[in-house]
Amino acid sequence: MLHFPVLLEESIGFLVDNKSGSFLDCTFGRGGHSNSILNNISENGKLTAFDKDPDAVQYANDSINDSRFKIIHKSFNEIDSIFQEKSLDGILFDLGTCSTHFDDKSRGFSFRDDGPLDMRFNFNTGDPLSEWINKASEKELIDVLYKYGQEKNARSIAKAICAFRQESEIKTTSQLVSIIVSVSSKKFSKIHPATKSFQAFRIFINNELEELEEALEKSKQLIKIGGKIVVISFHSLEDSIVKNSFKTKIKAFPREIPINPIVTKEFDCIARKIRPSNIEINRNKRSRSAIMRVFKKLP
Repeated sequence: MLHFPVLLEESIGFLVDNKSGSFLDCTFGRGGHSNSILNNISENGKLTAFDKDPDAVQYANDSINDSRFKIIHKSFNEIDSIFQEKSLDGILFDLGTCSTHFDDKSRGFSFRDDGPLDMRFNFNTGDPLSEWINKASEKELIDVLYKYGQEKNARSIAKAICAFRQESEIKTTSQLVSIIVSVSSKKFSKIHPATKSFQAFRIFINNELEELEEALEKSKQLIKIGGKIVVISFHSLEDSIVKNSFKTKIKAFPREIPINPIVTKEFDCIARKIRPSNIEINRNKRSRSAIMRVFKKLP
C-alpha cells in the first residue's frame, strides 16, 4: 500500500516561511513531508530528517539525492545532539506510524495480518514485544493497557494473556489477537477489539510518549525566534502531551506577597486542531484521527 503523508499541504504551508532556512523533519517515514519541504525551500535551504527505523533511513538514502538533505538514524528525542539552540527555522513532528509498518507483516504492527510479535520501530535494538509480553506480570499488562491504550477491558485481556502463557508462549500477532477477541464482546463495533491493545503495546515497547515529551522540550530550545513547530498527532494521549508542553506558564505567589502572577508565554499557538478534509480522509482512511497544531516562537 502507498504511504500518504497526512495534512501535507497544510503542514508545509505553516512550516516553510523562510525558504532559505534550516528545517527538521523529526519522523522521515517514507519521505512525504521531507520531499515536500525540499520542493518548497530554496537552493540555500537545508533539511535534516530523523528516524529510528533502519528501513526508513535506508529508503531515504536510496531515494533522495539532494545536497540540501541529510538523514540521521536516531530517535527524535536526540535532536539536541545535532543542533544548537535557536538554530532551526521550522520543526515538524508527524507522530503517526508509517503505513509501511502496518503493511509489512514481518514487523508485527498489524492485528489484521499474522506475523512475529515485534512492534519495534528500530528492530536492531531492544527486545521485541513477544519477549516482554511473555514475562510481564498481570498488573504490568493491565497498567500498559490502561495507560497507553485506554482499554476498558484491560483486566480481562491481561488475565487471558496470563492464562494462555501457561500453555504456550505468545509469539505471533494472530495469537495475541485471538486472546483479545476471546474476552471481547461478540458485538463488533467499527473498531476492531484489538485496536487499543495493539496501540498500547506499540507505544509502550517504543517508549513513544516519554520520547515525545523529551523531544518537544528540546525543540522549544532549538527553534529560532519566529520559527514554527508543527505537530501532527493521531490519538488523545499524544495531543494532550503537545497541548501541555506549549501551555502558557503562570507562576503564582502566596497571598501575603503583593505581586501579581507572572505569565510566561514563549509560544503562540497559531493553528489549533486542524483536521484532514473529507477528500483526504476518503483517500486515506488512516488520516481520519489526525490533529495538527502549530506553534510560533515569540521574542
